[in-house]
Amino acid sequence: MSALTSTTTSTGTAVREPSGRLRVNLATVFTVLVALGIGYVGVSYLFAPEQTASGFGMPVWPRGEAADFLTVKGVRDVVSGLVPLALLLTGHRRALGWALLAESVTPFGDATTILLHHGSTATAFGVHAATAVFVVVTAALLLTERRAGNGRN
Repeated sequence: MSALTSTTTSTGTAVREPSGRLRVNLATVFTVLVALGIGYVGVSYLFAPEQTASGFGMPVWPRGEAADFLTVKGVRDVVSGLVPLALLLTGHRRALGWALLAESVTPFGDATTILLHHGSTATAFGVHAATAVFVVVTAALLLTERRAGNGRN
């Protein structure tokens, strides 16, 4: 069986697109990658905040007792991983798509903050902006899934 199906647009043009099952599987795998990835980052900030922060892309991070603030980032990132997993496990795929779209603001904001504070351009784009785009793509896959039974989005 082919993983691609052919759809005819309103202009009569045939378009090849991934089958519904493949889209659902990709959205699911991408969601798990997003959730586990940010969850791992969060746990890293909780257990090794100063070492983890050095890879974020900012030119300077707080040290000593001031680094305790990085725990806040760790908790935020763990929660950012738990929310998509909870929505995925309960089958709320449309809400999951909207939640991921909202969560994409975080890595876009991180990239912008790094650039505004003269941090690593490579990390801003290569890690944070790329992550944001991946999260948006995942959200788009979820939000454009066909609903069972009615054949509509």
